[in-house]
Amino acid sequence: MNRFREDEEEIGPEPELKVKAEKIKTEEDKRFSETFIGKFFTEGVISKEAATDALPFLCFLAFLGMIYIANSHFAVNNVRRIDKLNKEVKELRWEYKSLKADLMFKSKLTEVAKKVDTLGIKELIEPPKKIIVKSDEY
Repeated sequence: MNRFREDEEEIGPEPELKVKAEKIKTEEDKRFSETFIGKFFTEGVISKEAATDALPFLCFLAFLGMIYIANSHFAVNNVRRIDKLNKEVKELRWEYKSLKADLMFKSKLTEVAKKVDTLGIKELIEPPKKIIVKSDEY
């Protein structure tokens, strides 16, 4: 047995209260039907059949929205990666230029002479002698 109905029957609502509750419900229904959303759903602007017919199109729009969001994330990641690579290229370019300048400095005649002086090799003071071989003697 349904206990709630038994309790209601024992107490027994007064008929006047029941009528007032019905009036309040109808006033709320009128207020709801006066609002834009209420008119939108109750007056048949969108019926259940129209909503189910539009469901594939709405799913398609949702799919396009997800693709749009994924594409923007992909683009942002590409921009970040490009910026990171540009910074790395700049750093490597500066490193290359500094190493090249060091090499040019170390390959000067005076710098090479200083380095090989510790090995006991000295710079020539007189010019090199040319050796001429005559080919007739063979």
